[in-house]
Amino acid sequence: MKVFIHSLLLLVAITTRAQSSLDSTQLVKDIETLSSDKYEGRMVGTRGSRMAQFYILRRFRENGLQLFHNTYEYPFYFSHEGRQVMGTNLFGYIKGRSDAVIVVTAHYDHLGTKHQTDGKDSIYNGADDNASGVGGLLALMGYYKKNQPQHTIVFAALDGEEEGLQGARAFVQQPPVSADKIVLNINMDMISRNDQHELYVCGLAQFPQLKPYFEAAVATGGPVTLLSGHDQKEEGAGNWLNQSDHYEFYKLKIPFLYFGVEDHPDYHRLSDEFSHIQPSFYYQAVLKVLSVLESADKGLK
Repeated sequence: MKVFIHSLLLLVAITTRAQSSLDSTQLVKDIETLSSDKYEGRMVGTRGSRMAQFYILRRFRENGLQLFHNTYEYPFYFSHEGRQVMGTNLFGYIKGRSDAVIVVTAHYDHLGTKHQTDGKDSIYNGADDNASGVGGLLALMGYYKKNQPQHTIVFAALDGEEEGLQGARAFVQQPPVSADKIVLNINMDMISRNDQHELYVCGLAQFPQLKPYFEAAVATGGPVTLLSGHDQKEEGAGNWLNQSDHYEFYKLKIPFLYFGVEDHPDYHRLSDEFSHIQPSFYYQAVLKVLSVLESADKGLK
């Protein structure tokens, strides 16, 4: 009980600091920009994807992300529907007080465009899926630019998720640090809207040692309800274990926590646009992710 109370008091202080450090205006600007028509749905290997990369790279530099091997860009290749495709993962790090590593991930690719003959909207903008996760990643990066973490944190915007977690697979096959130094993966995929004000955390069934960090964040309350679930085999299609990039870390037995909302009517549809996100929910959701991350950063060895 004493440990929990200490964690809770620490998290209250962290939450207060985070609210003054997270730039809500920039958070919304990032999701609006990445989900705009300019980026043509951000499909891996396309012109729109490359333009999205330029935007993310600029935001990396603005947040002072440090380089591995003098670059943020890591191309990889895979076969898809009979053709060879080049994807590009983007990542760097913020140095912590230890060499143990937390990897924060969000995929920036989406579905591209749809051929339309009637003049109707043809761009899969992917505002929630997953411009929202990338915006969250950039916001967390901005926070840790001002608040040095205990662990070194790698921030990775991954490509090719929609084609079968290709970017995550490439990342774990050639990680920028030894895999045995990675103590946690935090993955965000669809975190900007939910009519019930619910944000789920998947992975606690597999890694129950992470529950204290989740429970401390839940205890702080707030307008977003943080729930554990979608990580049981009996849930069938509702089991999210292999539904996003965290799965590649899980296969290597690296602990993970995946943050996401349940599917909504615009999932993988042309209507997943910026106008449908819920800015207040989005900001509070990112704060919840940060609360768990900060608690884990302080608690994990």
